[in-house]
Order: sequence, then structure tokens, then C-alpha cells
Amino acid sequence: MRCLVLGGNGFIGTHLVRALKLAGVRPRVLDRAGSLRGEEQSGVEYLFGDFSDPSIVAEALIDVDVVAHLVSTTVPGSASADPISDISGNLIGSVKFLEQMRLSGVRRIVYLSSGGTVYGNTEEESLHEESATNPISSYGTVKLAVEKYLGVYGSQYGVRATILRVSNPYGPNSRHIGLQGVIPTFFSRLIEKQPIRIWGTGENIRDYIYISDLSNAILKAIEQDKPGVYNVGSGIGISIKEIIDIVSEVSSIRPEIEFLPDRPFDVKRVVLDVSKFSKTFDWAPTVELHEGCRMYWHWLNGPG
Repeated sequence: MRCLVLGGNGFIGTHLVRALKLAGVRPRVLDRAGSLRGEEQSGVEYLFGDFSDPSIVAEALIDVDVVAHLVSTTVPGSASADPISDISGNLIGSVKFLEQMRLSGVRRIVYLSSGGTVYGNTEEESLHEESATNPISSYGTVKLAVEKYLGVYGSQYGVRATILRVSNPYGPNSRHIGLQGVIPTFFSRLIEKQPIRIWGTGENIRDYIYISDLSNAILKAIEQDKPGVYNVGSGIGISIKEIIDIVSEVSSIRPEIEFLPDRPFDVKRVVLDVSKFSKTFDWAPTVELHEGCRMYWHWLNGPG
């Protein structure tokens, strides 16, 4: 099996490519930039260019069995600051890519959506795949729109899409420090001896997943052709304040806290019900949050 990984040099992509190789799946990477640590993995094909460019995409899709779409040209903050760029880069870019898939005869795709933003604010303790989707940010709205276009290409052209609504990943090689990713940003601020900034009161609740658990989940979705929409996360909610306590415990550093105003695009509570994915793909998260933070802190302070 050959898998084209869009965004294969990013945080999630590098871990997924490594997992694909170990599983005997042949990975091909299409990315706009080089690898995060300046290294290319052996046995991997690398192509460089934009995933919405028909010429490079046509080449990238040759002899491909399944696509893993990990690309996002924005994070929630930058998407809200410039929604037109978010729409152009992510929605239009993804539809262009789907059209090229249709022309190339590739009919399987695993798409990473956002479990943290597509549902919006809700009173539900735990969100399942049939929960209402009312995103309050451009980022979540565009992710949901891509999901809908995957449905269009499924009904009209037979594209089989496995949509993974992923919670907040963290772990080695985390990207977007300061822009996205509470855990990597907090640890980074500690290393830089800077105060930790909290938007709002710190009561917002999120679901966090360690990168090895996430890459294993994506691998299973690639290996097993089971289209549908699935939540992927830890299934456990924890507040920003509790994250600070864990970060402090793991690092043995009590950080200075700086509170900033609420951001209007931040959802108050997101905890994912992951039972559907767990049962369908025989998967479960294995890395508990404290342990994941310890491993990440050790990596941050290790050689290289």
C-alpha cells in the first residue's frame, strides 16, 4: 500500500510517516517545507509544493492507494485574524485537491478535522459524532466545510473518506509554539523563563492526546477502509489551570502566570467521546496526560 501524506513534514506528519514505515506502508510526502528537524527519513519519497497545485498533486497521486490529509495553512488564532486566507488556503485548497484526486482515480482519503472546534459551545459533558456542529471560529467552520465537501465527493464520485475529529495533540516536535498547542507552549515558556499566558480565567476544558496515540489512530484509519466520521482523543477533559499544575509538577518549576482577556473564538469545553473509533478500529489511547507531559519535558531537555 502506498500512502500520500499531505503535510508529512509537520508535527503530526513526521510521526505518522515513521509509523507508516514501521507498518510496511510506503509513504510519500507532499509538503511546502522541509522536515522539522532538518532530516529526511530514509525510504520515504519527498515532493515539495502546495497541495492545491494541480501539477505537483498529479505527480504526487501516481500509484497512490490512500491519502492522509494533515495540511492546515492556519491555526485557530490566525484563521480568525484572516478568515479569507483560511478559506482560500484550506477550503478552496482542499476542494482543488479533491478534484485532482477524482481526475487521478484515487478514491480513499483520511482527513484530519478538528474535534476542538467543529462542535462549538455546548452543554454536553462528552461530545459524540452526532452532536450538533456549531463552530464559533473560522478554523472550525472551514474544517466542517471540508468535511461536507468530502461528503459531496463521496456521493458524486465514490471517494471514501475517513474523517477524524482530533483533540489537542502534543509531544516531541510540536509546532506552532505560542500559536497553537497549550502544552508545548507552556513548557516552552518555562524553558525561556517567560510567564505563562492564559487567555481568560483558565477554566476552559480541553481533551489532549499524546502524539504516539494519535499517529497510531491515523495509521489504523489508513490500514482499514472504514469511511465515516470519528472522534479521536483521550476522552478526558482537563482545564487550563490543571495543565499548569501538571507542567509545574513535571518540570519542578512554578511558573509566573499572566492572565489575558478571553478570546471570542475559544470554545469553553471540549471533551470527546471516542468510543465509536475505539470499537471500530480496535484502538485506545495508552499515554496518560501526566506521563505524556513527563516524556515531552524529557525530550525538550534531551540532546538535540
